[in-house]
Amino acid sequence: MSTWDGVDFGGITCREFVELVTEYLEDRLAADARARFDQHVAVCPGCARYLDQIRVSSRLLGRVTLDPISPQSRDQLRDAFRSWRADRPEKET
Repeated sequence: MSTWDGVDFGGITCREFVELVTEYLEDRLAADARARFDQHVAVCPGCARYLDQIRVSSRLLGRVTLDPISPQSRDQLRDAFRSWRADRPEKET
């Protein structure tokens, strides 16, 4: 067990906190779980920093746009991938 498995602030451990971050940010936690989450982040600087990092990452990734590629380039990439896959040996099971 790592040291952060057993650290309990606000009724949840740091490991549980990390597992709940997505549900928290998407407002999918029940009221009691959200309250425990908020209590934890209020007293655990490591988890507060982690939550901030996830918020920043989510905000920045939400702004990423893909440049469109031409149908010809898409077909070339697809053919290259298929060729690469066909050249790989089958894994033995």
